[in-house]
Formats: sequence, C-alpha cells, structure tokens
Amino acid sequence: MIVAGKKYDVDELVKSIDISSHSFEKVGNLMLTKSEIAILKRNLIEYSCASSLKDLMIKIKEVLDDEFLDPDDANDLEYVLESISERDYYENTKK
Repeated sequence: MIVAGKKYDVDELVKSIDISSHSFEKVGNLMLTKSEIAILKRNLIEYSCASSLKDLMIKIKEVLDDEFLDPDDANDLEYVLESISERDYYENTKK
C-alpha cells in the first residue's frame, strides 16, 4: 500500500501492533489497561488504592499540577486521564 508517496507493508504494520498493552487488568475495583498501569507506575501514582475511577482521576490531576512534571509524562497522563474519564462517564451513565 502506498500512502503519501511512501510504501507500507500492511502485514508488517499489523504484526507491529501491541494489542496486549490495551488489554484490561482488574486492579481492586478498577479495570485499567496494561499501558495505563505502566504510565501510572512510572509517575508514582498509587492507582491500586483508588476506590473509583473518579478517585484515580483526582490523583492524576494532582500529579499534573506539578510544575516540574516532564512534558512527555504530562502528555501520557493526560491520555490516561481522558481515557478513564470517558470510561467513567459511560459506566455511570444511565442506560
């Protein structure tokens, strides 16, 4: 396949997708992906003692308020925050 003048091998692209990092693990009362857990661990956020996704979001926001936080870590944490915020919304919205 050619995109914007560059040739891509679709089979190789599919093989390189890391599906396991997006699989969920139960942590206490929470369901988090392996990649979310890795980001939280790297930023020393105590996710295992969070009682809810809202509680975890508060913990993440506290770390994001740190003015000395590395910009790359901030981007990763904002991704996690957005992801669990959406999950919290859909889990707690009446059907």
